[in-house]
Amino acid sequence: MKILLSGTASDSHTWNLVYLRLFLEEHGHEVVGLGPCVDAGLLADACLRHAPDTVVLSSVNGHGYRDGLDAVRALRAEPALAALPVVLGGKLGVVGRRQDEEVRSLLDAGCDAVLGDDLDALRAFLAVRARTEVPA
Repeated sequence: MKILLSGTASDSHTWNLVYLRLFLEEHGHEVVGLGPCVDAGLLADACLRHAPDTVVLSSVNGHGYRDGLDAVRALRAEPALAALPVVLGGKLGVVGRRQDEEVRSLLDAGCDAVLGDDLDALRAFLAVRARTEVPA
């Protein structure tokens, strides 16, 4: 499965992206890494260019909710990307605990999963996606 891995617009952290890339590659995925500080427009353009099977967004700085909402809305506004699976993980806010209202808003906007720091949940999500993919 080809995965486009990206940080969010305001997040300059890279260690999470390095770790996730290694994790995803170790589990047999092809990874296209965009790096940190990727705004919604650049993310959509990269998805159109690389045609990934899934997008994985990671946030460490605590602004994942705001940045993730912008990102998923930009992807869903592009007809060719409307059905592209999008997973958001990491910190959604600075409160220090999961905010159910934020998760619901992200899901309503088009995120397929909001996983926090749960790599087992990411692995399970991707395994289900791999089983349901139709070969080209």
